[in-house]
Amino acid sequence: MKRILVIGYSQSGQLYEILANFLKPFQGVEIAQVKIETKDPFPFPWTSAVFFDTMPESVLEEPVELAPYTLKSTTYDLIILGYQPWYLSPSIPTTALLNDSKFLSVLKDTPVVTVIGARNMWLNAQESVVGYIERAGGKVVGNVPLIDRHQNLVSAMSILHWMLTGKKERKWGVLPSPGVSDKDIEEVGIFGEKVFEGLQKGTYKGLQDEILAEGKIDIHPSILLVEMRGKILFLAWANLIKKKGVSSKKRSFWVNIYKYYLIIALFLVSPIVLTIYTILIRPFIGKSIQKKKEHFLYLGIDRT
Repeated sequence: MKRILVIGYSQSGQLYEILANFLKPFQGVEIAQVKIETKDPFPFPWTSAVFFDTMPESVLEEPVELAPYTLKSTTYDLIILGYQPWYLSPSIPTTALLNDSKFLSVLKDTPVVTVIGARNMWLNAQESVVGYIERAGGKVVGNVPLIDRHQNLVSAMSILHWMLTGKKERKWGVLPSPGVSDKDIEEVGIFGEKVFEGLQKGTYKGLQDEILAEGKIDIHPSILLVEMRGKILFLAWANLIKKKGVSSKKRSFWVNIYKYYLIIALFLVSPIVLTIYTILIRPFIGKSIQKKKEHFLYLGIDRT
């Protein structure tokens, strides 16, 4: 009997819903499911202070200690890794897992499918995750990113409301429901079927092509721009806060400066920059955009 490991971290529980539906087509296989947690758990809902204070370590990918967890086997036919991006990087619990010797030992020579639950930006996080997996000797054979499909600023407001209150609801009765839509969560089994077929056949050749052929996964050109610029800025801020925040008081001061910078950049500067980009630049770089999209849609996946 084929043996698969399904492992990951979800703060809100949304990713566990996604994985549960993703796994429905898997019949007649042994499934080991592991929900990881850090030794010192992150709160949900977040407090505003903790939410913004988490940025430096998220971006710099500094692992923390995990709570004890058990793997029932030393080898698996397939690993399904579910994770969330935080600040354009893997969540801190995911980074901790990808640095954990016990998990790294089962990655070696094992095919891996990543399943992502994100607001709308997962590109940089996936690049990091693929790097960890490859350095451990694993092989990414497929990626299924599910996102909040609403307009960027709208989703930012609705997600922030959810993260800070714990209420997955329509804020003011006006904003859309935050997070991955119920429809996308219910239909994620479509991708699970394709992965299960690959498991049965013993080959995942062409799997990502089949996943993308469903037409449910794409990368908006504006997200490409925001992620490329955003990662650079986040790294600069993360290093600045780590350098200047030598005491809790000083760190709190610099984190607050960053918080207000982020709000201004997201709601005032970003719309202007994206409008200029969409009108004056994007029409002339179509081939470059397509090349970058393919790069991220097939990160670490052998297409030969």
